[in-house]
Amino acid sequence: MDDAVSTPVVDMVDIVKVFPGVRALDSVSFSVKSGQIHALLGKNGAGKSTLMHVLTGLYTPDSGSIRIRGTQYENLNTARAKEAGIALVAQHAKFVPGLSIAENVYSGMLPVGQFGFVDWKKMKRDASDRLGQFDIDIDVTRLMEETTVAERQMIEIARALFADASVIILDEPTAPLPKHDVAKLFEFVRRQRERGASFIYISHYLEEIFEVADHVTVMRNGTVAGSSPVKDITQPELIRLISGADVERYKREGSSIGGAVLEVKGLTRPGAYSEVNLTFHGGEVVGLTGLEGSGPGELARGLFGLETLGEGKVTLNSVPYRHGSPIAALQQGLAYLPRDRHGLGIIGIRSVRDNVSLSVLERLEPLFGLINSAKEKKLVQDYIDVLGIKTPSMSTAVENLSGGNQQKVVVAKLAATEPKMLILDEPTQGVDVQAKVELLRIVDDLSKRGVAVAVVSDELSELMDICDRIVVFYRGTIIREFRKDRDKITTAILLAAIEGETVETINAGV
Repeated sequence: MDDAVSTPVVDMVDIVKVFPGVRALDSVSFSVKSGQIHALLGKNGAGKSTLMHVLTGLYTPDSGSIRIRGTQYENLNTARAKEAGIALVAQHAKFVPGLSIAENVYSGMLPVGQFGFVDWKKMKRDASDRLGQFDIDIDVTRLMEETTVAERQMIEIARALFADASVIILDEPTAPLPKHDVAKLFEFVRRQRERGASFIYISHYLEEIFEVADHVTVMRNGTVAGSSPVKDITQPELIRLISGADVERYKREGSSIGGAVLEVKGLTRPGAYSEVNLTFHGGEVVGLTGLEGSGPGELARGLFGLETLGEGKVTLNSVPYRHGSPIAALQQGLAYLPRDRHGLGIIGIRSVRDNVSLSVLERLEPLFGLINSAKEKKLVQDYIDVLGIKTPSMSTAVENLSGGNQQKVVVAKLAATEPKMLILDEPTQGVDVQAKVELLRIVDDLSKRGVAVAVVSDELSELMDICDRIVVFYRGTIIREFRKDRDKITTAILLAAIEGETVETINAGV
């Protein structure tokens, strides 16, 4: 799409938004042209979400102007923004868990028959048709609470894309999605662009910007740091704009490997994984990867008691592992950082202090069940300092922190349990490039303290940077294991294994 001939559909000029003690937006100008995919980048807290909240009518700017298709809006609210064709797909899909997928797809616009009753057959048929156009083959009578994070996000995206919006804001849409679903999303977005729809694409995955976006604008500290056609900028230049400096990938040197901490032998759960044999050692970081549903995520959740573990032998520090609940896992020294940090990792409305101490309250009760406040504050402050959690105070609600700092709060909550085994499920998902480096440094530090760490991820470059071993799953079984000290590991080799190619085929391509 040629920027020069595109027509502006959104034009925001000199937008200022001030919160108590914070100038969140400082004379920000931002425009989107018709039929354009415009990426909006920046560190967590740079002002991206605030700017989009102004565009969608959630926030009223203190000054500045907003034009949508040539019409100036003085008092833009959510209803008027929707009427103007602005739609937002939030980073964390919003849904009613007790309703079916079809009811969620048609939320607020249920089809009604001639006698005023809901036409349930039409709703189910049309919901299936709509999702089918997005290559989502799913039983629309299922409850939303039974769907996976990836399925929920895809359904939320489909709702927005079929709601006749002309400007669609995608806020970290791929964060919870496996790679093959990301490709489907990009294909659909491109088709809609060709039909004239415009997209504002917010993401921390810079490689996606070069794959799908036409133009990119970078924000830093509430201002626009730079704006350019994607074809005229490089990834290092983007990183410098985002961070204000060069940010190098964090490459872990490794640490002393200790004895076996967690041993899994012949573990099988039909439909999830089969005959899994794995050993995790103290001081070791092991990457677990594979296509969505191939086993690593299911194994992680099963070990922590969020799902059935299956049949087989599991020992933790040479003692039979009692599985079945997160409480039992934590009591034995196994902690888990969930992929869905908002659903399972944090309590957003509670403070940093409450979230960090939640997992170790029994250690903070000296007498009569009362929390030792001084001991709790010291514990929380120590982790704020060690992990570099940026927060106004430990009393600040976690939902008010940036994504990277929210993730650090979850890590602090887990580290406070002093685990022997730590499982991290997509630990850098939805955080900016600088926060990723900081989180990977924390993983390294934990390993050097003797913790056995497993990282479930499809970010292959990150796994290569921080792992001693990378274990690849394919259709529920371990197809290949790579050791950093022994094997040549490249992204191409890992991708080949993930797709199920044999050892011989992989080696032939080296």
